[in-house]
Amino acid sequence: MATDWSVWQGYTLTLIVFIWWIAGTGAETGVPETGSPTRIFGMRLERSDKPATTTNDGVIQVTEESNIFLRFYGLQILPDTSSQIRFTDHEHEEGDVTSNDAPFNRTCADYSKDIVIRGGMNVSHLRTWGVLSLKIKPLRKSEPQKEYGLCVQESQDGKWYLLGEDDGRLRVVEEKKSMLPMWFQCILICCLLVLSGMFSGLNLGLMALDPMELRIVQSCGTEKEKRYASKIDPIRRKGNYLLCSLLLGNVLVNTTLTILLDDLIGSGLGAVVASTISIVIFGEIVPQALCSRHGLAVGANTIMVTKFFMLVTFPLSWPISKLLDCVLGQEIGTVYNREKLVEMLRVTEPYNDLVKEELNMIQGALELRTKTVQDVMTPISNSFMIHSDAVLDFNTMSEIMESGYTRIPVFEHERSNIVDIMFVKDLAFVDPDDCTTLKTITKFYNHTVHFVFHDTKLDSMLEEFKKGKSHLAIVQKVNDEGEGDPFYEVLGLVTLEDVIEEIIKSEILDESDLYTDNSRNRKKVAPNKKKRNFSAFKQSESESKVKISPQLLLAAHRFLTTEVTLFSLSQISDKVLLRILRHPDVIQEIKFNDSDKCCPQHYVYQRGKAVDYFILILQGRVEVEAGNENMKFETGPFSFYGVMALSAPTLEFRCPSHISGLNRTAPLSAEDSTESLSVSGSNSQLNTQFTVPSPTYTPDFYVRALTDLQFVKISQAQYQNGVMSSRLDSIPQSPDFGQPRLEGTTSPVLTTTPGLLSSDTPNPTPTAETASLLADETTSLLNEQDCLPHNLSESSIRHTPSQ
Repeated sequence: MATDWSVWQGYTLTLIVFIWWIAGTGAETGVPETGSPTRIFGMRLERSDKPATTTNDGVIQVTEESNIFLRFYGLQILPDTSSQIRFTDHEHEEGDVTSNDAPFNRTCADYSKDIVIRGGMNVSHLRTWGVLSLKIKPLRKSEPQKEYGLCVQESQDGKWYLLGEDDGRLRVVEEKKSMLPMWFQCILICCLLVLSGMFSGLNLGLMALDPMELRIVQSCGTEKEKRYASKIDPIRRKGNYLLCSLLLGNVLVNTTLTILLDDLIGSGLGAVVASTISIVIFGEIVPQALCSRHGLAVGANTIMVTKFFMLVTFPLSWPISKLLDCVLGQEIGTVYNREKLVEMLRVTEPYNDLVKEELNMIQGALELRTKTVQDVMTPISNSFMIHSDAVLDFNTMSEIMESGYTRIPVFEHERSNIVDIMFVKDLAFVDPDDCTTLKTITKFYNHTVHFVFHDTKLDSMLEEFKKGKSHLAIVQKVNDEGEGDPFYEVLGLVTLEDVIEEIIKSEILDESDLYTDNSRNRKKVAPNKKKRNFSAFKQSESESKVKISPQLLLAAHRFLTTEVTLFSLSQISDKVLLRILRHPDVIQEIKFNDSDKCCPQHYVYQRGKAVDYFILILQGRVEVEAGNENMKFETGPFSFYGVMALSAPTLEFRCPSHISGLNRTAPLSAEDSTESLSVSGSNSQLNTQFTVPSPTYTPDFYVRALTDLQFVKISQAQYQNGVMSSRLDSIPQSPDFGQPRLEGTTSPVLTTTPGLLSSDTPNPTPTAETASLLADETTSLLNEQDCLPHNLSESSIRHTPSQ
């Protein structure tokens, strides 16, 4: 029972909801009820053939003499509802606020004939809105605008009621008319744009022409430039007057252009946008880009237009220009000082027609006053000087000539104490063999020493040099640092050549110049310049091609005599070994090439290549590759190789096949030990040496330079000649011939010549006639040993190893 009652209640509730939904849907679709009256709730602007809009307060604003279409909203709107719509003059009164709930505000006393309703209303199928066409008549001349209210006729009582102010107001405004015909306005706007561009371009072009630059162009420009500058110069001199005229004209033209565009477009915002774009493009960018490059030509060709506007704006621009002249002063033009002129030349270098040398000379001349002698001087440490106690012998005079200087300071005790100046021409009558002292020459000529302070400007220094007193000056300053009295400190030397080099911005080279770049403070060697060798004027002893210090030569001599058995005192004497080491071809060097580390020139020994020389490394490092496993290791100074290349069967009775392997201070194998080598002085061995052909030594290892290398290279022939020379020196002379003889021989066995140790005579054959020469040669070795340190020290001064 309860279940049936619940089902019945569900059906009933469903039916009620369905009926309510149908009723709601019908109301929403707006199905009109038959016989209900027409109601108008409001209107809005649909379209118009003239400017029309709806204001922010909801008032429809239209233009006089326009055809408009209004859309009306309401209920039961029919095509003939247009007869129930009228407009009346509306005057808004303060405090006349009606209730939003009232459908109508008040009755319409009369309706206006200024708004004519044309035709019926175009109604929607739901009859909730309709579109009505209206004709707006012209306003009276005294009325700029007029407002109308919407009046609607009530269907029931036939009375006219005024619709609410927010829903039924219509404002008619006066039609805006152009000041000028459109075609004339377009032409005038184009002309104004041209004038705007001309004023803007002339403002940049003419005012950018400096009065000083115009005078320069009139003097040294081309014929066309001179003609243009002559036209522009008279008005350019009146700079402030010209500026005021151009600016006033530009402002006047731009303002007029904006007004015309506003009248033509009818929108203030549109006029501002259009005028801004047109003025920026056609009145600023294009003309200024043109006049910035061709300002002289444009200004000269538009000179008449410029004068005309200067005359037109005279009443306003002339007084302003006079005021500017009083406040700012007369315009002089751009005047460049020394720094600006130098910088202008440097910046315009790619565009002017000056060559680099001319530009350097101009810059150097302009910068001369800004530099001091300390900036260009040669420091005292790099200056070539001579001690006052020096003797003018051949070596001293050669050193002076090799320096290449014509004026040489002479110092006493220390280099900073310069007491005199010696000219090279003073040595014209000096004989090196006379060993004249330097003081004798300087005292005779007594040249004045010119001292200057370190802050002396170069232009003042040049004036001093031009006076002819001296072309070399000693730079000094007052040193007041530390305790004690101030004193003059010598800083360096400055010459006329140094000043001229600063002017031309380049080094001046003479025939024998090994010059110093003072601007960068580094030594440079002139290309294709060879150091002069004055040895042709003196018979000098043969010297090594590669120069080493006396200490290194002595160390090599001591090492060979103590560490290498073949060069021990029992085999070769000190005098002969020293003579061998001083031979020109014994001391050699290898320059290491980083770009080609394995080039053949880097190999001292090569496996399988026969050699006949011994090597002692003095400086540098080498890489040794030996054995079947190609074992590699590095060695440095005082390692030696090729001892077996010097030993021959005549000097040691061993099979050549046993004399192989690597020889150095620490031999690779026991059988390669050099201690087993011996040299006998018997007659039979000497005879064998000169009768058996000299064998060659084939190394089974590589020795390759890893850095720049200096080494001793003694050939087999040089060594054998040295051994024989040592033996002959120790043999007593024969009472019959007064000549040295070998023990057990019936005749002399060695011939000596001045080239005793040369490798050109590997197997000398002595004769009795030349045996006495050997004794003289041996005796001369003793004298040469005494003078070796002196000669080597002179060589180290006169020559520098090649870099």
